[in-house]
Amino acid sequence: MELFELLNFYVIPGIVLGSIYALGAVGITLIFAILRYAHLAHGDLATFGAFVALACVTGMGIPPLAALPIAILVTAAIAVGIDKVFYEHLRDRPKIVTVMASLGIALMLRSVVQVVWGVDTQTYSRGIVRPEDYFGLRIRDRELYTVAALIFLVGGLQLFLTRSKWGKAMRAMSDNPNLALLSGIDNRKVVMLTWVIAGGLCAASGFFLGYNTEIKSMMGWHMLLPMFAAAILGGVGRVEGAVLGGLIVGIAEELSVLVIPSEYKAAMAFAILLFMLLVRPTGLLKGKVL
Repeated sequence: MELFELLNFYVIPGIVLGSIYALGAVGITLIFAILRYAHLAHGDLATFGAFVALACVTGMGIPPLAALPIAILVTAAIAVGIDKVFYEHLRDRPKIVTVMASLGIALMLRSVVQVVWGVDTQTYSRGIVRPEDYFGLRIRDRELYTVAALIFLVGGLQLFLTRSKWGKAMRAMSDNPNLALLSGIDNRKVVMLTWVIAGGLCAASGFFLGYNTEIKSMMGWHMLLPMFAAAILGGVGRVEGAVLGGLIVGIAEELSVLVIPSEYKAAMAFAILLFMLLVRPTGLLKGKVL
């Protein structure tokens, strides 16, 4: 197999898929670092964001990329609302209770999507998108937009966490919640901000998966395992680790079709997750969270 064939048909799609996983994994790692539980509704929240963007495209007639900011805002608001209604009163209960509640939220979100938008496969735009040639690399514009969005959103998040007052408050909460509370940090605002960011990243992840492939009501559920695998692989609580883990999982899935049937490539995320939990449960990048 030629080098450019390997890059064009496996590595580049793997990087794009990994960027999508990374966007979702960053949200997972933020929630775990600050709220200390695994959010099982993350994938279906991404699906909801993708369908909100679809509603803007079909209902308002705007381009898909113009619908993305609207989907981010709506999904962030929904995430905050879910926390207020369903999770807030469980703060003092064992974390496993909230984890199980998030599974119920996942089923609820999926049902809402299926009732409102149906179960048929849909797309943001019709027609064949031909790739452009960049020195032998054949890349579609939407693939460039996906990777650029990952760089822009995660780069902006890192600047926010390291330079802003509330970003530093989030880092303090993830490091030592009790000390952060004694220092006067408003826990409720930090939690709300965490859900705003996680919900927005969910919407971006679901949107770009649908933008590069198709939109399905079950796509978020299928994304959940790779996103968790990416977060654990990189090191739970590390934003840059989630990005690294997402790219590794995405590329591994695409390269796996060279040795196994394509129907089983989703098993690579499970294999990576199992391997990391057995060999290095702290992840590739361990250390101070956020």
